[in-house]
Amino acid sequence: MLLACTRERKPIDREALVKRNNPVLVTPDTLGSLSVGNGRFAFTVDASGLQTFVDEYANGVPLGTQAEWAWHSMPTGYRYSLKDVAELLESCDGTSAPYPVQQKDGKRGDATNYLRANPHRLHLGTIGLLIKKENGKQIELSDLKSLRQELDLWTGKIETTYEIEGVPVHVEVAADPHSDAISARIESPLVAQRRLQVRIRFPYPKDCHVCPGYDLEPSDGLHETIFDLMEEFPSNGAPPRGNVVRLVDSTTYAVGLTVRSATMHRSGRHELLITPDSATGSMEFTAGFGEIVTDEAPYTTVVAESALAWKEFWKSGGAIDFSECTDPRARELERRVVLSQYLTRIQCAGSMPPQETGLTMNSWYGKFHLEMYQWHGAHFAQWGRPEYLATTMNWLQRVKRKAAATANWQGYEGLRWQKMTDPVGNESPSNVGAFIIWQQPHPIFLAELLYRAMPVDSTLHKYKDIVFGTADFMSSFAKQHDGAWHLCHPLIPAQEIFKAMETDDPTYELQYWYYGLQVAQQWRQRLGLAPNEKWQAVIDNLTPLPMRDGLYLPTSTSPDAYAVDNFRRDHPSVLAAVGFIPANARLDMETMSRTLDNILQKWNWESTWGWDYPMIAMTATRLNQPDKAIDALMMDAQKNTYLVNGHNYQDKRLRLYLPGNGGVLSAVALMAAGWEWNLVENPGFPKDGTWNVRWEGLVPLP
Repeated sequence: MLLACTRERKPIDREALVKRNNPVLVTPDTLGSLSVGNGRFAFTVDASGLQTFVDEYANGVPLGTQAEWAWHSMPTGYRYSLKDVAELLESCDGTSAPYPVQQKDGKRGDATNYLRANPHRLHLGTIGLLIKKENGKQIELSDLKSLRQELDLWTGKIETTYEIEGVPVHVEVAADPHSDAISARIESPLVAQRRLQVRIRFPYPKDCHVCPGYDLEPSDGLHETIFDLMEEFPSNGAPPRGNVVRLVDSTTYAVGLTVRSATMHRSGRHELLITPDSATGSMEFTAGFGEIVTDEAPYTTVVAESALAWKEFWKSGGAIDFSECTDPRARELERRVVLSQYLTRIQCAGSMPPQETGLTMNSWYGKFHLEMYQWHGAHFAQWGRPEYLATTMNWLQRVKRKAAATANWQGYEGLRWQKMTDPVGNESPSNVGAFIIWQQPHPIFLAELLYRAMPVDSTLHKYKDIVFGTADFMSSFAKQHDGAWHLCHPLIPAQEIFKAMETDDPTYELQYWYYGLQVAQQWRQRLGLAPNEKWQAVIDNLTPLPMRDGLYLPTSTSPDAYAVDNFRRDHPSVLAAVGFIPANARLDMETMSRTLDNILQKWNWESTWGWDYPMIAMTATRLNQPDKAIDALMMDAQKNTYLVNGHNYQDKRLRLYLPGNGGVLSAVALMAAGWEWNLVENPGFPKDGTWNVRWEGLVPLP
C-alpha cells in the first residue's frame, strides 16, 4: 500500500504543544465553562471552580454532570411504538414502506412526543460552593475578583483562583480516568472560618429538546433521595464516607462520597452539604456516580491517575505543530486542533456514539444521531487512536438486531441504521430523520478505517456482519427503473431542505452508496468469498451523478438549485461527494471544482452548521486547492466560531456542537497526511512558505 508522502521530521515537543493551548479565563464567561471527564463521564464547572452558578450558566455552556449510562424516561400509562406514528409512503417503483413520522393530534401526537423525548439523558447532580460574604449573604458571580482559571490539558486538571472580598480561594478539580467520579481540593481562609461549604443537589430530569437537562424546582414525590452519610469523623481516623441512592421513576443510581477535613450532612430532601473542619484551611472530596455504589479514591490518587492517563493520551497517536507557520490563522487553528482532541476524548470516547453536545448538556433530548457518527468517530482512526472508534463500534454490534428489524418492517434486506436513537437502538419519529440515508454507509466506512489500522483476519471477522448487513440494505434500498439503479423518494439528503416525497438521487449519497458497496465487496474478497451479485449490479448500474450547466446538482430533482437562492442554504453536502470519500471514475474533478467555486461565492453561510467548514476543506484538499481548504476551515462565520474552551458555537440555542470539533480533526488530518496514493506533502496546506506544518502519527484516508 502506497501511503501519503512524508519526510524525516524532528520529534514534536508534545507537552509544549498541548500546554501552550491551555484555556485560561480571567473574567467569568458563561460560554467559557470548562470540563473534565474520561469519555464515559464529564463534569463541567463555572468560574468558581465547581458548579456554583447553575442558573447563570444555563443559557451559556451549562454545568453538566452526565454519564453515558444515565438515562431516564417519564412515566406513562401507554406502551408506545413506532407503529403508532407510521405512515405508508410510496417510492418511485410503486412499492410502499412504513415510515415513523411526527404526528400532531390525538394518540398519534402523544406517541410522537413521548417517543422523541424518551428516554433522555439524566443530569446526575450539581456540586457547587456556598460562600458567605461578611454580611452573611451568599456570593454572586460578580463577587469573584482577580479570577484566573486554567485547564491543564496535559494533566486534565482545572485550577481556579479568585478573591471574595479580598480573601483568596483556590479550587482544583479532576476526573477519575477509571470511574465516573470527580475529585476536588479547596483552599481558603474561608474554609477555616467555615464560611465556605460544598452543596450537592440532585435534580429531577427535564425532557426538553435542547437544555441543560435538569429541573431544580421543587418536585417532591417525583423522585426520592436516600442518604447514608457518616456525619462525624470515624474513631479509626479514616476519612468520612457517605452513600446516596437516587430513585428517579424507573431509574436508579448511586453516589459515593469521600471527604477529608470535612463532614457531610443532609440539608434538604434532595440536597447535602459538605462542611469543613474549622481547624484547617483546606478540604477535599471525591464524588463518584454509578449504577451501583462504588468506593471512591481520594483526591491525591485521582489527580495522579488523571495526570498519568492524559500524558499517555497526548503521547499516543498523532500530533501536529503549527508553531513554525507564519500565516496569522495558524495559531488559532492549532488551538482548535488541540482543544478538539481534548473535548472529543472526554465526550465522544465512550461505549456508544455521543449526542451532538456530548456529556455537557442535552440536545435532541440527549439522543445521538448516527449521521453524525462519521464526524464523531472517524478522526480517532485518522489520529492513530483507533481504539476509541472501536469502542463505539461495539455499540453497533449490540443494536444491529433493531437495525435488522427496521429494514424488515420496511421490506428491505440487511441492516437499516437508526438516525435519532438511544442506548438500546430505538428509532425516534421525525419528519426529517426518518428519511435521512447518509448514515447508512458510515459503518462500512468506519469498519474500513479500523481494518486499515489492524489489517488482520480477526478485524474482518469482527465487523463482517456489520459491513455485509449494511451493504445488503443499501443494495435493496436502491430502486431499478429506466435501465439504472436509483436512490428514490421518500428520502431526504444531507442537505435537509429538500422534501422527502419529491427528492431522488442526491449526489453525495449516490457516491457514498457506490463507495460503500465497493468496500463491502473488497471485504468479501479479503475473506475469500465470491462477489455479491446484487451489490455488483448496483455498483455497475448506479445512475450517473446529476449535473446542470457544468455543476453537480445536490439532487436530480433540484435542477434550479443554483438559480434559486432558497436552495443555497443548509449543508452544501453536494461537496461531500469527494472528501471523506475518495474520488473515482464516476466523479469529474473539474466539475466538482466549478461546483466548489460556485458554492463558496454564493452560499448562505448563516444557515450552515459547524461540520460544513471542515467538509468543504476536505473537498478542496482532494481537489488540490489548499488555499481554499484553509479559507473554508478558518472562515469568519458564526457557525465556525470556537469558544475559549474549544467548543464550536452555533447559535443561542445550540452553544456547543461536537461534530464541528470532530470535523476539524478529520479535515486537518487529511490536509496533513493526505490519502492513499497521494504524493503531495501536506496536500491541504498552501505552498507559499507560510504553512510550515510539522506532524507525526497521522494516518492517511483511503
